Amino acid sequence: MTRPSQRPADALRTVRISRNYLKHAEGSVLIEFGDTKVICTASVDDSVPGFLKGKGRGWVTAEYGMLPRSTGSRMRRESSAGKQSGRTQEIQRLIGRSLRAVVVLEKLGERQVQIDCDVIQADGGTRTASITGAYVA
Repeated sequence: MTRPSQRPADALRTVRISRNYLKHAEGSVLIEFGDTKVICTASVDDSVPGFLKGKGRGWVTAEYGMLPRSTGSRMRRESSAGKQSGRTQEIQRLIGRSLRAVVVLEKLGERQVQIDCDVIQADGGTRTASITGAYVA
């Protein structure tokens, strides 16, 4: 099999992680899997969703999006369409569930970590890049 990039079928994409990529977020990263580039931020909020109030544990949640020109042809912003696609909703859930599986939520106290993953260039593997970037952020 020949790929357009000439990368052999059994070769991994080059992975680059630039930590502290943005100055305002508590945690941030630019993660690159080959030509895929995703900015992930982690923001801490001193409150939790209503179903966790008074329980003494935290929560991790995620949002995911793609810039309109992150792909070969311009996509419409989902916010201008008035709703997120099923794909976007499922990726957000996947990122949140993946992180909640490895975070000791009781150690957060009643705080929420909000993860934002924004794909700035998509060339495959945006889900795995987002999960990895979110974990590092």
